[in-house]
Amino acid sequence: MTDTISAGERSRIMSLVKSKNTRAEMLVRQLVHSAGFRYRLHDAKLPGKPDLVFSRKRKVIFVHGCFWHLHENCPFSRMPKSNQEYWVAKLEGNKARDEINLQKLHDTGWQTLVVWECELRDLISLASRLHSFLLDEPSC
Repeated sequence: MTDTISAGERSRIMSLVKSKNTRAEMLVRQLVHSAGFRYRLHDAKLPGKPDLVFSRKRKVIFVHGCFWHLHENCPFSRMPKSNQEYWVAKLEGNKARDEINLQKLHDTGWQTLVVWECELRDLISLASRLHSFLLDEPSC
């Protein structure tokens, strides 16, 4: 199946996709901040440059788009019909890289939480989940 728009137009559209400060990330940041937690953003020293970093707690939060990170069994995570060879490699690569980065963080003593874009539909539940993650102290 071919694309319905030109390569130049597709390139322009894709160039508008943000990797930082997305709507989903901004909502999670607002929930965390309003609950009284303070954090750093996108620490390049940590694997995967987590979206929110709580250094003293050794906790990080990733905010993943369901499409870009292949959220399983999610309606927002559909494989494009055109240029499937490219998209399968791209999205599977993103997913594999995410798993490697999470493992590296766990191996170095960091706790991680992944928030999926589709979870933003229920902000009350998400706020509770974020609060529980950030208050939970690891056992020694």
